[in-house]
Amino acid sequence: MTEDAILQGCLQNNTTAQRELYQRYSPKMLSVCYRFAHNREDAEDMLQEGFIKVFSQIHTFQNKGAFEGWIRRIIVHTCINHLKKNKKFNESVDIIHATTIQVREESVPSIVQAKQVVECIRLLPIGYRTVLNLYAVEGYSHKEIAEMLDIEESTSRSQYTRARQMLEDILVKKKIIQKPKEKISWLGMAAGQ
Repeated sequence: MTEDAILQGCLQNNTTAQRELYQRYSPKMLSVCYRFAHNREDAEDMLQEGFIKVFSQIHTFQNKGAFEGWIRRIIVHTCINHLKKNKKFNESVDIIHATTIQVREESVPSIVQAKQVVECIRLLPIGYRTVLNLYAVEGYSHKEIAEMLDIEESTSRSQYTRARQMLEDILVKKKIIQKPKEKISWLGMAAGQ
């Protein structure tokens, strides 16, 4: 079935089209949910809730942009709402780790051993993990994240910075990346010498 045929079928509540849409997009969307969820069961709950919204709101899709992107936005918002509803976003955050390691953008791998990196992201406190996923993976701005999560924009920025720092620390400890070499000053000497 083509994407357009699936869309038209879903608009007419055709169960074959709905099954095809779910089978086509649920694996990708489950991975989105998994990044936000505490465990697989929570991810599956988020996915089911998200697809219920997709099917109930499919009439609002206006063919402006990709259909998969529209589905993904619904899934991401469903994940955020699920976290808020279950008060998981407000869990306390350990800030001690936030200043333990210096971060350099190039030291955080982009593709290297993606599955291990995702597992490490899941080790972050829920607030850090949520902001990191929304900003670095989903591409939302800090302003949009602040509105979504009912937090200050500066809180989004600081949680993202702390998440990057903590993620780097975890990646180094698990030997997925090497610890950054000491910072070099503009004179070419090690800082502090």
